[in-house]
This record gives sequence, C-alpha cells and structure tokens, in this order.
Amino acid sequence: MHTRAIRAAGATVAGVASSSAASSGRASARLGVPAFASTEQLLLDPDVDVVHICTPNTTHAELALSALAAGKHVVCEKPIATTVDDARRIQRVAAETGLTVAVPFVYRFHPMVREAADRVRLGGLGAVHSVQACYLQDWLLEPGDDDWRVDQQLGGPSRAFADIGSHLCDLVEFVLGERIGRLSARTRTVLPQRGGQPVLTEDLVALLFETASGTLGTAMVSQMAAGRKNRLALEVMGTEASIAFDQEAPDTLWLGQRRESRTLVRDAATLSEDAARLAIVPVGHPMGYQDAFNAFVRDAYLTLGGGEAHGLPTAADGVRAAVLTSAVLTSASAGGEWADVSSPDTTAVEPTVHRAASPT
Repeated sequence: MHTRAIRAAGATVAGVASSSAASSGRASARLGVPAFASTEQLLLDPDVDVVHICTPNTTHAELALSALAAGKHVVCEKPIATTVDDARRIQRVAAETGLTVAVPFVYRFHPMVREAADRVRLGGLGAVHSVQACYLQDWLLEPGDDDWRVDQQLGGPSRAFADIGSHLCDLVEFVLGERIGRLSARTRTVLPQRGGQPVLTEDLVALLFETASGTLGTAMVSQMAAGRKNRLALEVMGTEASIAFDQEAPDTLWLGQRRESRTLVRDAATLSEDAARLAIVPVGHPMGYQDAFNAFVRDAYLTLGGGEAHGLPTAADGVRAAVLTSAVLTSASAGGEWADVSSPDTTAVEPTVHRAASPT
C-alpha cells in the first residue's frame, strides 16, 4: 500500500530496510525496490527525505525518533507508539525539529467522509445527538488464525482497539469535529490460545462514549465477526437528519430524514470543496482504499516543502490514539468504569490545515 502510494505521489522509493539483510532482500524482490543493508544505512542516506515505518507496533517509537534525529520526515503506521509517553515524545520532537510526522488514518481521505464531515459542520443534520459505529473483521475468527499482532511483545498491550478501533474513533472525531470526552469500555478475549500460546490481548471491544457537547455514542470493534472482512461503518444522527458511511461502499452516503431517505453518490460537481478535491475519478467509476491511501501520502508530502494539507493526521492524532487506547484498557480493567479522555493536550480537534517547515 505504501509503495503504491509513494509512486502515485510522484516520489521515488529509495529503498527498503527490514530486520535483517535477508528480510530486506525478500522485501526488495517483492516490492521491486532497492534494499538497504540496515536501518542505519537508510537513515544515513542523504537522498532519503521521508521514512515510512511499517514495522511491528512495539518498534515504532524507537524508529520514528531515530528517523527524526536523522532529519527525516516520518510516515508511521499506527499506533505511532504503544505508550502515551512515547507518543508524546514523538510529537514533541517533531514540533522541535519542524519535521512532519503523518499517521495513516486514511479513511479520512474518502471523498464521502469529507462530505459527511462538512454536512455535520455546516449544520445539515441539525443538532447532533448520537452516533453508532462499528469496525468488524473476521480474520482472527478461527483457533488456527494467528499473527504477530497477537503477541504483546510485538503488537503491544492492545490489539483490536489499537489496530482498528483507533481508526474508528479517529473517524468519529473527524466527522463530528469534536473529541470524545469520556468513555466506558468492555473487552473480551474469546480464544484463550493461538498457535499454542496464551492470548493476552483483546479480540473485541464494546464502547459507550460521550463528547463534550453531550453527543452519545456506541461502538463495537471486533476481529472475530464472522463474514465481515473490513466493515467500518458510522452513522451520525441529528435533530433534522442522519448520515451514514460504510467504507465497503465508499462512493455513497446514506442521508435519512423523517419523510424520505436517499443515497448520495460521489460526484465532484455536487460535493463540498474539500470532498471534491479528493474525488479524482470521474463519477460512476469506483474509488476505494488505495485511492484514499494515495491521497493521504500525497497530502503528507505536500507539507514537506511547507505546503498545506487539509485534514492531515499528524503526530497529535497519534497521541490521541494512544490516549484513547490507554483509556480503553484502563476502563475495561475496572469493569467498564468511565475514563476521562479530555486532557488539555487532546481536547481540541486538529486544525483542518497542517503546515510543516521546509526540509533542510
């Protein structure tokens, strides 16, 4: 996904580094890019401007900080860190150096998500009062299903929420234009063992949340939802209308009103300005996840030379995800007690425009 998006942005993939020379060689052959002998060699290369970190979760913070220390911009897969302190450290260093740290919350880059956010912002739903959301997958449904993400030493203390729940909550906050203020969480580990090893991370999460304005919401996150491959769905309900997005049908929005319901189709001629700029394919021709990923990388690269990018998820959003993940685990361990996630550095939604300093 990353290499396709890099090329679509008009950039060159300088090379790949993995955990060993042999692993780098395999990745090089698969992706059709040169191989670096080590991460250190990659970071020392003066021709490398930005480093994409696509490694296991527990290695993200160290690699991101090393890249920033080497003067490189960073695109880091979420979570940018498996602790709040490490995430904040990355945010602080990025601010001090003027370097971009972008996090692939790419569902923001579907044109119809931007359209939904604009309609909420402009009051098209009336006063928003409630949200229902879900992110459902089934790739870990069976006892024989296993992956490095299940291992706490590689994936971190949270799995289902950190992996996909963070995407869902980012989308909720982005569309609403406000932060979740507090949440109550319950988690469950359905299968106690995978691959002959005990499972210490959650298979599913149920959330009840409330925003500062009083909007109530529910969210279900599961990696064991039979038949669901990647169903991220969000419905926002207001006093005049409701609007719903499903990323498995990303070219449409459902708009519900008391006396009629209709489907809005992606058409740049009728969308808001922010949505229309992302609608790069003619109406009637499908757009999808790779298009959203490409738009994210293109916008991230715009900031490398001091340009502007609307709605770019940055290190602050990585911190936000870490705060929410920590709160989910804390609440669940206390039997679902409310956890406050309105700390001063995470209450304000990121500005719609991000500008980084020019690279040195």
